[in-house]
Amino acid sequence: MWEHQYIDRLRVTDVLVVLAAVGIAQIVRFGELESSGMAAFFGYSGLSVALIVLWVGFLAIFRTRSPRVIGTGEEEYRRIVSATFRLFGVIAILSLLFRVDIARLYLAIALPVGLVGLLLSRWLWRKNVSVKRSKGGYKTSVLIVGSRAAAVSMARQFERSPSAGYAVVGMCLPGYSAADDAAVTIDGFEIPVLGDEHCVVDAIEASGADTVAVTATEHLGTAGIRKMIWDLEKKNVDLVVAPGVVDVAGPRLVMRPVAGFPLIHVEKPQYNGATRFSKTAFDMVFAATVLLLISPILLVVAAAIKLTSRGPVFYLSERMGIDAKPFSMIKFRSMVVDADAQVSNLLAQNESAGGVLFKIRDDPRVTKVGKIMRKFSIDELPQFINVLKREMSVVGPRPPLRREVETYDGEVRRRLLVKPGITGLWQVSGRSDLSWEETVRLDLSYVENWSMVGDILIIAKTVRAVAGSDGAY
Repeated sequence: MWEHQYIDRLRVTDVLVVLAAVGIAQIVRFGELESSGMAAFFGYSGLSVALIVLWVGFLAIFRTRSPRVIGTGEEEYRRIVSATFRLFGVIAILSLLFRVDIARLYLAIALPVGLVGLLLSRWLWRKNVSVKRSKGGYKTSVLIVGSRAAAVSMARQFERSPSAGYAVVGMCLPGYSAADDAAVTIDGFEIPVLGDEHCVVDAIEASGADTVAVTATEHLGTAGIRKMIWDLEKKNVDLVVAPGVVDVAGPRLVMRPVAGFPLIHVEKPQYNGATRFSKTAFDMVFAATVLLLISPILLVVAAAIKLTSRGPVFYLSERMGIDAKPFSMIKFRSMVVDADAQVSNLLAQNESAGGVLFKIRDDPRVTKVGKIMRKFSIDELPQFINVLKREMSVVGPRPPLRREVETYDGEVRRRLLVKPGITGLWQVSGRSDLSWEETVRLDLSYVENWSMVGDILIIAKTVRAVAGSDGAY
């Protein structure tokens, strides 16, 4: 399987990155590597060797190269960050307990250089995997077992997410008979139906699947799943079971055996307490830094707007924030002055599916400068001021209009549990090309599964999406 070669390559690059980070730290701190021999062993060269061994060991202990997480993004990065910080935490505790004086600059250089290097190398490997998968390689062949509706839903999600690397090669549907259709068509792809839930072993032989995905398990029962596990063990085929919980990320799913049953506990979303404080602190520091760095750009854009069209530089749009509290979102004006008054005349041209959002690809109200700003999302840069005013977050759900909030049902209103963001999953997953339903699903997924690592990944993806002007108009 491709995973074994991929893991071997990760292991090599991890060792090289750690070696480079520790070597750079020692050279910068002490000027040159110490000479070999007993003195070097008890000096910082010996410490460097020990640090390298421990660091590589912690990466293995925390399963950063597990086939279950490689190429998945957030969880892979989270394990690397966790392993690294726990290692340096252990070093700090041991040095305090045993009163070992370790040069702080040495550790202060090794930690960020190594962590950034590890994350960058994994990101580059992920890009390589994405390229391979786009060409049909690095795929995991999956046989889906479950009711027709559940199996079709799972197969559709796999087909629409090629980066996940799952290729559905067959289905086993309970109650299937020879008189039924021999294949299921999903988005133009035909997936063969290879029998019912009792034909899994034969279906594996026929399809060459290396993973069985079980969904809607009520037809199998406890005994049926147990027998399937035993059968798959003999064939060295992986088994994954969909718990039926939608859009809930792994960190919130905790497996706990209760009375002999492996129960999945779904932890509550992290909206309050220390998590909210850490998110606010990150927002304030990030927004202040960005505004300082882009201040020359803001001045140039403001001058361009003022010189090319009549009206103010900024446009204040009422949006609904956390707990449906209204606030004025600040943007560079990209439309003519009376743009809002023209909405009623343009409703017939609305291109948004569902009609809740208002989008027109070639909006006649947009100015020439506005088109350039919108293409690269420059008009949204003043929203960092809203972040400093604690009305918005750097990452969060899309800031909704009052008329949109008035249409929300009980489920959609959960978007208002957190501050709206300048960017979010909606921004890096299609932007204006998304339907209303897709936007809601992404926003709810963000609210339910927020994490700091996830925010950082979204920010990085946003830079790429904006640079490519994907889905912007």
